[in-house]
Amino acid sequence: MSFFPDQQPTQFINPETPGYVGFANLPNQVHRKSVKKGFEFTLMVVGESGLGKSTLINSLFLTDLYPERIIPGAAEKIERTVQIEASTVEIEERGVKLRLTVVDTPGYGDAINCRDCFKTIISYIDEQFERYLHDESGLNRRHIIDNRVHCCFYFISPFGHGLKPLDVAFMKAIHNKVNIVPVIAKADTLTLKERERLKKRILDEIEEHSIKIYHLPDAESDEDEDFKEQTRLLKASIPFSVVGSNQLIEAKGKKVRGRLYPWGVVEVENPEHNDFLKLRTMLITHMQDLQEVTQDLHYENFRSERLKRGGRKVENEDMNKDQILLEKEAELRRMQEMIARMQAQMQMQMQGGDSDSGTLGHHV
Repeated sequence: MSFFPDQQPTQFINPETPGYVGFANLPNQVHRKSVKKGFEFTLMVVGESGLGKSTLINSLFLTDLYPERIIPGAAEKIERTVQIEASTVEIEERGVKLRLTVVDTPGYGDAINCRDCFKTIISYIDEQFERYLHDESGLNRRHIIDNRVHCCFYFISPFGHGLKPLDVAFMKAIHNKVNIVPVIAKADTLTLKERERLKKRILDEIEEHSIKIYHLPDAESDEDEDFKEQTRLLKASIPFSVVGSNQLIEAKGKKVRGRLYPWGVVEVENPEHNDFLKLRTMLITHMQDLQEVTQDLHYENFRSERLKRGGRKVENEDMNKDQILLEKEAELRRMQEMIARMQAQMQMQMQGGDSDSGTLGHHV
């Protein structure tokens, strides 16, 4: 007997065909949740002053990250130390939100003595790993902000003949901590032949010094041919030679972002002129992979090292090694001094024994 005689029973209708369970819709659920939550990405840019780092970043994301930047003079640069400037901007495109943090390193490579100029950068990368590990181990893990550096654009000067000693030392110091993407700056200063020659030289030197840069993952066999071809072209373009500009110039009857010269216009987004479009495509299409490599490789390495040390925090790995060496040397000196004292005591005892035996012989 029904308690509600006037109410008709509600029927749950299966909208799909018979034999359909529904878990094929799971990717759509993940997509909706991800879009609602938004995405986080941290990009670090490192390179000498004057290579167009700020211009390129503004060109990549069509925003002005440094509206109030003051450019220091030549005299100030001589004694300048490396600083860390993190700028965060919320970008929204077609309902998808991206919380982009760009970490700039003004002062890198500017001083006369650049020996320790990248220790500040390494310390910053480790601090972000440390903060994430602390938040992950805490009670409230639902709203962890990920400030770990997911990618590092390393700007190489186009005016040299390959990598400088500072370039090699820096990349070797951070290649186990962050994904390095080498970028040849101001590519419009080179001819196409010079560009290709410099790219080959840089790749040869990277291999020679066993530097680990970010390698794009191979396209899956079930991907379409266009994506496979795109991946092949992106891999062949490393290191990316780029031109940045925020100025709109009229060329061939349309407005383009580029640089105007007496002999013509260099278009920023023209793949025949430079690799800007390829660099942006690589960053956007492989943003998830860059985050996964950071999580599964670099962060896990850092985490396992911390666990091996029993959770003890070491501010600077190089300082720690130096301290261990100093302690070993001090311990060795103490051992040598102790051995010397023991030898002196034994010698005194032997001399005392000889004098006693001589006295006894005289009395006899």
